Amino acid sequence: MFLNDKLYISLVLIIAAGEAQAQPAPAGNYPIRPVRYVVGGAVGGGADSLARAIAQKLGEQWGQQVIVDNRPGGGGIVASEIVARSPPDGYNLLMAFTSHVTNPSLYPKLSYDAVKDFAPITLIATIPNILVLHPSVAADSVSALVALAKKKQLSFASTGSGASTHLSGILFAHMTGTKILHVPYKGAAPAITSVMSAETDMMFATMLSILPQVKSGRLRGLAVTGARRSAAAPELPTISESGGSGLAGYEANAWFATYAPAGTPAALVQRLNGEIVRIINSAEVRNRLAAQGAEALTSTPQELGRYTREEILRWQRVIRESGARAD
Repeated sequence: MFLNDKLYISLVLIIAAGEAQAQPAPAGNYPIRPVRYVVGGAVGGGADSLARAIAQKLGEQWGQQVIVDNRPGGGGIVASEIVARSPPDGYNLLMAFTSHVTNPSLYPKLSYDAVKDFAPITLIATIPNILVLHPSVAADSVSALVALAKKKQLSFASTGSGASTHLSGILFAHMTGTKILHVPYKGAAPAITSVMSAETDMMFATMLSILPQVKSGRLRGLAVTGARRSAAAPELPTISESGGSGLAGYEANAWFATYAPAGTPAALVQRLNGEIVRIINSAEVRNRLAAQGAEALTSTPQELGRYTREEILRWQRVIRESGARAD
């Protein structure tokens, strides 16, 4: 055999081995190495807390490590880009939140498509935000806050442009005819710190991340953003019921869901859906979520796909009518 023939055969074998390695492992053999759960929020935020609870349980089931990889920035864009570009083999999952469906309207030149570049796995939970104020802000009700905002410039912190903590404030300002300055931060922890230090006046914070500060009195809770009161803080009215006629019908919950890269094999998507849904629906996790103000909310992959498309259209209208933009 000539040297060139040997070289040719060697190259063929190397390429074939590489292609075999790149193929997604059968669902029955998955996972054979650690799985990365990418979160578009900082440590300590609502998305991070949910991801860690799921990662722990999946790791116990699989006997394989599930690593939570926090990639805050751009209201979840950084994390979404990472997962969209990852191999569709189930080893890179995304814990997404509301900004996944608002970013397409706020950032028309995203490097990924929020629908086409992802394989929906399941919804995880829905959580109302709490409208909280620094104690120095002279408003003890939603209607008093609206009156104050019409007299002086107020500011609200968020976990990033496009997040529910941003859009809750935009919707509030739009419905009340006020102009409240949006100050985005890279995650829940720095945003909450800004309100606690009076760097900003207020925040529409997820209940998971803010309830301890409200319970301790370090921040004043005015109302929740859901359609009904929360069992975790029943003393707080809804914005809709306490803000007067101008805020009737106000609702802006945060929600969380898990996606994989587009092209992930259907059998693997179904397996991930079944195992994550089982975890979320367990009494232990449901009770833990309820204590933190969250409501377990699971779905089929098809239902999540449809919900994603519907939410993109819903927030597209709000963003267009309010003139909201990424800061």
